[in-house]
Amino acid sequence: MDTLTNLLDAKGCPLDMQKFTWREMASKPISKLDDDAFTRVRVILMNGIEVDALRLKNIGARFHGALRLPLAQVRRSEQHQATMINWLVSADHSPLETTIAYEQVAIEVTAAVAQSEPDPYQAQTYRFGLLEDFDHLYRYSAMLDRLEGKDANNILQGYTDIIPSRPTPEHHRAPEDDLRESYRRESAALITKIHAAMITAAEYQTHDYYMNVGPTFADPVARQLYAEIASVEEQHVTQYGSLQDPEETFLEKWLIHEAMEAYNYYGCVEQESNPRIKAIWERFLDYELGHLNVVCELFKQHERRDPQEVLGGTLPKMVELKSQRDFVRKVLADEIDLRAKGTRFVPKREEDAVSLEYRKQLNSAGSAAQSASAGYQWTPGTELQRKAS
Repeated sequence: MDTLTNLLDAKGCPLDMQKFTWREMASKPISKLDDDAFTRVRVILMNGIEVDALRLKNIGARFHGALRLPLAQVRRSEQHQATMINWLVSADHSPLETTIAYEQVAIEVTAAVAQSEPDPYQAQTYRFGLLEDFDHLYRYSAMLDRLEGKDANNILQGYTDIIPSRPTPEHHRAPEDDLRESYRRESAALITKIHAAMITAAEYQTHDYYMNVGPTFADPVARQLYAEIASVEEQHVTQYGSLQDPEETFLEKWLIHEAMEAYNYYGCVEQESNPRIKAIWERFLDYELGHLNVVCELFKQHERRDPQEVLGGTLPKMVELKSQRDFVRKVLADEIDLRAKGTRFVPKREEDAVSLEYRKQLNSAGSAAQSASAGYQWTPGTELQRKAS
């Protein structure tokens, strides 16, 4: 793969040449235990990004009749890309193990983004959400141990800590305390726009997964735990989505999203350790550059603007998908007691009364997050093994 320095320099694979078969879409999955955990992190992240691409384009088609055909054409390719990626997660992952993997994605990707984000406020927002996902991992790890007798570290492979963070029962906020200040389209760096679209996509996928899988559990605590954390994930989608400038046109947002997709595939190509999966990333990078070229032409045609206004300049440095343990621990030590008040982050003692009241009502019959992890402290193995010994 040639070095990519500017997103607008490469034309990619033409849309009419992007072909699939059912066999390759449902190809051999990765190994739950033998592949590196960050291969699965990339798989889950890129599936979330592709599903968000479908979501954005479907909503856009409801408002823009002249764009419906190109939206449908690009969407069809991305539907098959999303299928091919999502089907890489092997069937031996239980729903709870997949949940553990989703939370690892949220923690490691958001931590990496927080460190590479140049806008201090946006970086603070990512750190704030990161600590909440970190606590969700701890709650689900306790649930996995107690419901299935499995050690979450088999999925995490030692890259991500399993310890409490800002307590999940304290994540519930009134909607007015989940909105954030948006970047300004005229002055924001390209990487800031990419980050906001990227993390919104990842969190949206997690929300939808929990909403779909939660009702399939028979255990009452597990059912409530998924309901509780799914609600927080919707808060996260609200939070990260509001970081984007609402003054951007639909075509501008579509352009940024395609750039974000290409950017992330390029990062996957650079960092992937599994040669078979790397070949998929290379193929889909080529496809996304083709999609980006389509949108650039539409942007010129419908808005009479140069895509350089939005995407010009050198390609930002890739977000490094690797263990962010030291950074997460530092954020945990420094910022665990931060709370949201309107669009600001404040000490716990200054938290908004409207959120305190909202939370009191939601938790009035108890919190599954507390019940699931009562007395739980992760050590290697499971609680059954420790009791037996």
